[in-house]
Amino acid sequence: MRTVTCANCGRINRVPAAAQGSLRCGNCRAALPWIAEAGDADFREVAEQASLPVLVDLWATWCGPCRTVSPALEQVAERLAGRIKLVKVDIDKSPGLARRFEVQAVPTLLVLDHGRQVARQTGAAPANALRQWVDESLSASHESADPASGRP
Repeated sequence: MRTVTCANCGRINRVPAAAQGSLRCGNCRAALPWIAEAGDADFREVAEQASLPVLVDLWATWCGPCRTVSPALEQVAERLAGRIKLVKVDIDKSPGLARRFEVQAVPTLLVLDHGRQVARQTGAAPANALRQWVDESLSASHESADPASGRP
């Protein structure tokens, strides 16, 4: 369980790794950024069963670009609070997930929507580029899931 300080009222909130819906401040009900860690054992519960789209950061402690991109991803999670969940996966501790997602370079970023991979990107990028990529990925995912869009 992590703690998050509400940007709106300053109250400290406990944040579970897995839950349904989106996170809200217990005091003012403002949306909270949802940042969690997962591994081979709990990835399904934490990421794939999430009701929000999930931004997955497959990273490694020895990776310099991973350490650079981590604060940018947290910034994206804060800006998109209530719309996405950020799940960090250390590939050295979770070799099963590294194999499953065929990680050949880190950081590897995925966007999952109801457990389905809708976007993938490898390498570091600044926060504004990451946010744009996430926004575009979420838009494309919603269009493809919408029968009125004419897409499969």
